Amino acid sequence: MAKVETSTSRPYHIIIFGASGFTGQFVVEEVARTSSEGPKGTLKWAVAGRSRPKLEKVLEQAAAALSKPELRTEVDIIVADVGEPDSLAAMCKQGVIVLNCVGPYRFWGEPVVKACVENGAHHIDICGEPQFLESMQLNYNSQAGEKGVYVVGSCGFDSIPADMGVIFTRDQFKGTLTAVESFLTASSGPEGGSIHDGTWQSAIYGFADSGKLRSLRRKFGYKPLPVVGSKIKRRSALFYSDEVQQYAVPFMGADPSVVKRTQRFLLEENQENPVQYGAYAGVGGVGNIIKMLFAGMMFWFFVKFSWGRNLLIKFPEFFSFGFFTKQGPTRKQMEGASFQFAFYGEGYTEDPSQGRPNAKIRTLVQGPEAGYVATPITMVQSAITILNEPNALPKKGGVYTPGAAFAKTTLINRLNKHGIQFSVI
Repeated sequence: MAKVETSTSRPYHIIIFGASGFTGQFVVEEVARTSSEGPKGTLKWAVAGRSRPKLEKVLEQAAAALSKPELRTEVDIIVADVGEPDSLAAMCKQGVIVLNCVGPYRFWGEPVVKACVENGAHHIDICGEPQFLESMQLNYNSQAGEKGVYVVGSCGFDSIPADMGVIFTRDQFKGTLTAVESFLTASSGPEGGSIHDGTWQSAIYGFADSGKLRSLRRKFGYKPLPVVGSKIKRRSALFYSDEVQQYAVPFMGADPSVVKRTQRFLLEENQENPVQYGAYAGVGGVGNIIKMLFAGMMFWFFVKFSWGRNLLIKFPEFFSFGFFTKQGPTRKQMEGASFQFAFYGEGYTEDPSQGRPNAKIRTLVQGPEAGYVATPITMVQSAITILNEPNALPKKGGVYTPGAAFAKTTLINRLNKHGIQFSVI
């Protein structure tokens, strides 16, 4: 069982590391909003990062945004830097769970995971970088298991809606669910929308390093997952989706790899039939396709060269047609935005070895703006779930996906109460 109690030497339930970053500031606000949901109705928490003045400013902003002036004086500040291992160790010794908001994780993530595992703090991140997520599993799973530490990656928009959405669809299906396709659509309000360029940078380095990801996966020595029932059909690189009534492309984020890791865990640990998964994203009409193809061709060319990557990083707005910006979205843009995942599942009411699937299910996961409203909610509720439901987690510590860590918890119910809705259509 996970250790979740505070003590005089470990006084905080949650420490938000990277609290002064663009996403971190919204995680601070979400923790402040939900502090009554901690064990016994209280949540003891602190913020951490390199700069005390910046952390003080974030607490001032949160105090003003939430009309909670007490945040300025009641929330402790810890100065810690990824370049100073001793400061990370001192931070991790003080918290039950570290919420790591410092990205790109490929550059700044591992020292924090290492410090958490060595010093007995659980670790939650919002990473969408498969190479980092899977290398942490390879390098730290055994040690985390020995220490009773839970390292749960991708607990933001990447990849809680997709991973827990597949779990939810399976649990609602009457029979054996064998395959699921998800279709993501996102909407912006009258103010438009954008994404902070930290996500853009992660994508640049991820595509540049795709060869390393393949060699990393070979080190696990995994056999292919068994296919139960009919094999899922692969869609083309661009197609018109009747499901979402617009053109769609394969989803390029971490969701497919995270869901596959969850399904492998559920097979190996619980002997549950793995669910095949295909992930797609709606891209709108013909005008959007032209923009996307043009931006995609530039991206694929420039990302191959160091000078090209430097240009992509320096001018995110130009190369992404304004989709990624150094400023990120405004609060008004966030208020008007939303996302929706539609899951189309099929399976068998009886024996999955007999013929074609004979039953279908459709579910939805929908919620507010994905990057800086939904992501803080999913991250904080993941932490609150660990604190309140340690008995429902996997038997031993380790490096887990959200679906592996939270399949037997009430995380989905908690998210439903916070505006991220899971439903059967």
